[in-house]
Amino acid sequence: MSDSRFAHIDHLCVNAIRALSIDQPQAANSGHPGLPLGAAPMAYVVWQRYLKHDPADPIWPDRDRFVLSGGHGSALLYSLLNLTGYDLPMSELKDFRQWESKTPGHPESTLTRGVEATTGPLGQGISNAVGMAIAERWLANRYNRPGGQIVDHWTYVIASDGDLMEGVAQEASAIAGFLKLGRLIVLWDSNRVTLDGPLAQSTDEDTAARYQAYGWQVLEVEKGDTDLDAIDHAVAAARADTARPSLIVVHTTIGYGSPNKANTSKAHGSPLGEDEVVLTKSALGWPYANRTFYVPAEVREHMDASARGRESHEEWSALHDGWAEEHKELAEEWRLSWASELPSGWDSHFPTWKPGDKHATRTAAGDTLRAIAKTVPWLIGGDADLAESTMNAIEGEAAFDGQTGEGRNFHYGVREHGMGAITNGMAYHGGVRPFCATFFVFSDYMRPAVRLSALSELPVIYQWTHDSIGLGEDGPTHQPVEHLASLRAMPNFTLFRPADAAEATESWRFAMTNVHGPTAIVCSRQKLPVLDREALAGAEGTLRGAYVLAHAEGEPDAILIATGSEVEKALEARALLADEGVDARVVSMPSWDVFAAQDEAYREEVLPPSVTARVSIEAAATFGWERWIGDRGIAIGVDRFGASAPGEVNMREYGITAEAAADAVRRLVREAAAR
Repeated sequence: MSDSRFAHIDHLCVNAIRALSIDQPQAANSGHPGLPLGAAPMAYVVWQRYLKHDPADPIWPDRDRFVLSGGHGSALLYSLLNLTGYDLPMSELKDFRQWESKTPGHPESTLTRGVEATTGPLGQGISNAVGMAIAERWLANRYNRPGGQIVDHWTYVIASDGDLMEGVAQEASAIAGFLKLGRLIVLWDSNRVTLDGPLAQSTDEDTAARYQAYGWQVLEVEKGDTDLDAIDHAVAAARADTARPSLIVVHTTIGYGSPNKANTSKAHGSPLGEDEVVLTKSALGWPYANRTFYVPAEVREHMDASARGRESHEEWSALHDGWAEEHKELAEEWRLSWASELPSGWDSHFPTWKPGDKHATRTAAGDTLRAIAKTVPWLIGGDADLAESTMNAIEGEAAFDGQTGEGRNFHYGVREHGMGAITNGMAYHGGVRPFCATFFVFSDYMRPAVRLSALSELPVIYQWTHDSIGLGEDGPTHQPVEHLASLRAMPNFTLFRPADAAEATESWRFAMTNVHGPTAIVCSRQKLPVLDREALAGAEGTLRGAYVLAHAEGEPDAILIATGSEVEKALEARALLADEGVDARVVSMPSWDVFAAQDEAYREEVLPPSVTARVSIEAAATFGWERWIGDRGIAIGVDRFGASAPGEVNMREYGITAEAAADAVRRLVREAAAR
């Protein structure tokens, strides 16, 4: 292509990316060389010609975002980071997939500077990117002013065939098209091969037509392995259409250049082999076929983005400083949101609760959310077509408009998994504090995204409602049983199940101050009495995970531990026992996770080791309760699926009653006396 604006150096750089990307899995004897060999040209064009980024400051707010959704091709991303000047030295590439390296098998945002999202579970990255594009639009509307366009960036994705097959990607892509997120550009590495073989053995759909139906602009590059100009023109066309997200179908060859493995599944998930690596480099015309981890000086000089990144960043900083001088209040809000700080008086509108009144904790949590939204304008979020039930809509705010960026309420439709991944993307982006809501039983539909929020330490807030068999007539399909135990097992995930309205408010207080991981607030459908905090302990104990709600006169004869709606039943059981001379303590334990993180002295103050007569009561699976009640304790719960009946009938028939709790205490006290 003699008329190409891409010179010899560009092709040399593409092959340098390819060479580094196959050297890494070969050195590790593990990894995925196929995607980088085919996708290197499109990655090079985006990073070299379009991506606005500063290797010296990978979290600069107005940078473009790049997401490698096909995270199995992580060697491609590590090569790009190394070559463009990020703090990822060659020694890390040589340590690919090894213990404590910064080049794990799939990219991790908390581990490697320059990685925007933790990807690898297919479909998640492209869905995260939708959230990033949403955050960009919302921030642009909130903060841009004439002459001060401080939010002006794009989100780019490289997605694989598998990414676009996953249901979560379909959910998120449909939302992106509906919202008309024009600054989202997805380059589809369409190599038509998956791990098990040809793509044709599992699908023959017209994916491009599907995306057109979603409302996307669809462009096509026939020779994605070699035609840099065509890729460049497609990206330019995508950027020219800001009324729609764009899908660029880039036809590539998996394992491009490999004489014996190209265009086969053998190139997907295994190193090429030492001999094949040399043959591949030779076939590509790479002059250094017999050298590993080698980068010519001219490639490194050409690809180093440090100078242009610094220039772009400095231009933005000057723009920002002028804007901040003119809009001081807005600038302070901007600073707080990006620093994950809260404004003074952020909790000044918190609702208060009258003892004896009855409120579902879903209502109390929703009221608290709306109170916070008055003072924290960057708190935004939505639900899976359930706002009237989850109570999470922000009053006085419109639905989000993807073109203008107006509105703080998000209508995700019946798309829980997409909602979860998009919310993660908003958190990855920064500058906003996102939440989302659905019924607790449907947390299963979004669990992969929830897990990634914990793995990536994202400050996402989940408001999950209809928390137990107490929700009643909807029956076992809608009654969560094993969900509390399952989510409590998840590392870096904080879960609250408040006992009353006051605990629900305090749970939100904790969630807003927890910026190093996700927080879930699991709420009741049914109304619960507001506890009398004059007679009982204050709700601030919620912030420590568990606290003594009702004390015994001295050392207790027994301890009743409960969460959520069952705390009321524990108090009733305590009263029954008191009439018989049994002095029981009641501990409300809204969060196992937070209580476990307290110092030993506090934990033993709440649960004295000397008191072994312990009964837990929770309308959920009893799995795990032995941690708090010990080997001699009794766990009252639900170890089978629920039933369709009024909530109180379910509670009675399943033995979630004050009488059952009192009987368990009597038994344990008798056994203790007999020893």
